[in-house]
Amino acid sequence: MTETRRLNPIFLKYFTFLAAFFMMVTVLIGIPGTAQAHAELERSIPEANTRLDGTPEAVELFFNEPIEPKAGTVEVLDAKSNSVTSNDPVVSQDRKSLKLQLPKLGEGVYTVSYQVISADGHPVSGSYVFVIGNPPEGIDASTFDPHKAMGHEGHSSTTQLSTEQFVLYAVRIAYYASLLLAAGFMLWSVLTRSRSTLAEDTLKKWGQLGMRALLVSSLLYVFIHSREILKDYPSSEYSRLFLSTSIGQIWVALILLAIAGFAALRFNRAVKLVWLAAILGVESWSGHAVVFRPKLLSVLFDFIHLAAAAVWVGGLVLVLALWFRDRKEAGRFALGFSKAALLSIAVLALSGVGMTLLFLPSLNYLFYTSWGILLMVKTGFVLLVLVTGGILHMRTRRGDLPTTALLRIDAGLMAAIVVAAALFTYISPVPANEPVYYHKMGEDMHLTLKITPNKPGVNELSVKVWLPENVGEPKSVLLRLHALDRKELGPIDIPIQPFEDKELTSFDGYIKAAYSAEGPFIPFAGRWNAEVRVMDKEDNELVRTYEFRNY
Repeated sequence: MTETRRLNPIFLKYFTFLAAFFMMVTVLIGIPGTAQAHAELERSIPEANTRLDGTPEAVELFFNEPIEPKAGTVEVLDAKSNSVTSNDPVVSQDRKSLKLQLPKLGEGVYTVSYQVISADGHPVSGSYVFVIGNPPEGIDASTFDPHKAMGHEGHSSTTQLSTEQFVLYAVRIAYYASLLLAAGFMLWSVLTRSRSTLAEDTLKKWGQLGMRALLVSSLLYVFIHSREILKDYPSSEYSRLFLSTSIGQIWVALILLAIAGFAALRFNRAVKLVWLAAILGVESWSGHAVVFRPKLLSVLFDFIHLAAAAVWVGGLVLVLALWFRDRKEAGRFALGFSKAALLSIAVLALSGVGMTLLFLPSLNYLFYTSWGILLMVKTGFVLLVLVTGGILHMRTRRGDLPTTALLRIDAGLMAAIVVAAALFTYISPVPANEPVYYHKMGEDMHLTLKITPNKPGVNELSVKVWLPENVGEPKSVLLRLHALDRKELGPIDIPIQPFEDKELTSFDGYIKAAYSAEGPFIPFAGRWNAEVRVMDKEDNELVRTYEFRNY
């Protein structure tokens, strides 16, 4: 008799479950169109790449599919890549849109960046740009080129240190030092109410010397700068420079004030203060501060910075002058000076921080620009001055005289700071931008990418693609920008359109296609990655990337 074997009931149960599972998967795979598409941005308010007259009430993003209600984020950034609001976005009831309320915004270029998760769990991100009003052109070293005021082209602007500019910088240092000395002596003649005969004579003598130095250095400074601007141009251009341009008119005012300073020394405190306000105001209005926004705050910081520097420089030189004539009198003056010096250094530091935050798009610029490096060097000297000034103040409070070594150290640090300040007040805080030109040859594709002028704001962008003749023209070309300093932001897709390229740039065996766009597609300064994606007619995709930066 044959024995019949029965299968284990547990095995049959699992076998039946697995078979049913695989049949279900097979059926689902075989049914077309059952997979849900990822969410895509259908439209937005405000629309991408549009210019508005005023602040929109909110940013609204509309998607074609529902999104996760607790995972969507929207951020609006200004021209310095700072978020303009801390409000949270609100998801609509149908979960197909996000709305972010906005505060009142000023003129500028703004970036909308979004990151959402679609209902099927797929992350979706992107960015686009809109403009409010007519924002000013981006600021870089070319902004400070005095040749532009004369309509001259072909001269390079003074943007970084170079051996060719040695004389100009030497004159700049002499002018800046004499300005601080003359203003400092005038300030101390106002601040010091009770003076001995010796102190009075010293102030008069050094006040006259400071004013002479200011007049001579101002004339030399204007002469050297005007010659540099009008090099290779006829002498008739000088009248236009001094009468029709703001920089020329400021130079004229500077020389007139330097002459008027001799008379101001003989008048009362009110006249001296008016002269001080005028001379420091002229210098503040002719420097970098005038081109940065908000202009009033920037110029005010510069004015306060100059006034504080004048108090310290003028007072220290007077202490040294008295030291070599009467050390006891120098000690009495040093008692008041040490307090004023510490206060002026504190004001210098605060106003310097304020200007740095206004001038630089980010503090990273301190490490890769000449202006930033000089500022850090100057800051190091200022810290040493604080130590020296603290020791000087403690000695004078105890009734001890300042030591010769201490005064020499303070004077040496003062000279180093004045030199550094004179240089970096003339060097551009933001380096010059260079247009992007990238060309890559290859058997499967040649590519050229151009971005002009490559600064935050409006730019012209062009992409030229050469594909082999047997491949034909591209099916699509996508240009996309990624902000490398803000990697959490979504990419910015540039709406490039075909255009007729008249440049004679052909390659045997290849067909050219050219695309371009113009608009504010680079909303803020920083490091960027340009990504070009080319799809041929057989849906083969070629990708090229290129990193660049602007300031």
